Amino acid sequence: MMNLTIQQKLHYTLRLAVAMCFIGHGSFGIITKEIWCNYFAVFGIGKTLAFQLMPWLGGFDIACGLVMLVYPMRLIPLWLLIWGIVTALLRPLSGEPFAEFIERAGNFGAPLALLMLSGGVNFKGLLTPINSNTEIPANILQKAVTCLKVVVFLLLAGHGWLNIIEKKGLMGQYTSLGFNNPALVAHLAGAFEIAAAVSVLVKPIRSVLLVFFIWKVATELFYPHWVGFEWIERGGSYGCILALWFALAKRNEALQSANNLQAA
Repeated sequence: MMNLTIQQKLHYTLRLAVAMCFIGHGSFGIITKEIWCNYFAVFGIGKTLAFQLMPWLGGFDIACGLVMLVYPMRLIPLWLLIWGIVTALLRPLSGEPFAEFIERAGNFGAPLALLMLSGGVNFKGLLTPINSNTEIPANILQKAVTCLKVVVFLLLAGHGWLNIIEKKGLMGQYTSLGFNNPALVAHLAGAFEIAAAVSVLVKPIRSVLLVFFIWKVATELFYPHWVGFEWIERGGSYGCILALWFALAKRNEALQSANNLQAA
């Protein structure tokens, strides 16, 4: 990405994030992840039928992700925006903490930001590819920055909340890493993530965002089962943090150009 413009880097970051969400999520459908039965049950679907449907839904998700990589038509991120909200909501609807929903803000935040930066939803052009070279108007860029700030706030705060309430899966992660007091580790990590979330919402600093990006990428590697698919599925989280980093750079570039014109 060294020869790409900041605008193109922003585009490809969000595009890859959308593809990762689809591919990672779809892989669990192929694997037939058992906890998905709880989400099918929200619609009154039993385990037998749920296991039969999982590979079909998973295969469709993966296909959408692959299409996004080679031909980024607007329909793909629009569908993930809807699908990401629905699947994230199924967690609290099935009895899990509401934090599980907001922690997955990257799943629907990445496609939302991509659509905003590419001119919004054009129903006549849903099958046309998003052009990474189209110049982003200053007002649209500012709205995208605000969107990404809120999304990053939610995903960091949501994960921090899950640490504070000592989510069983997180406790298992810390125990497997050799910590003797996993609850203390969870509380410290949760406090850090919530503080990070607030800092992003109030005043995101590019150098600090890189720290949060590395933190998120690293901590999502701690999942003991199907670690590769878990990490890929959370591409929206890393993508939104990195996209905010690029978007702030793009905004600074635009402000500098405007100042140079005024000085001239």
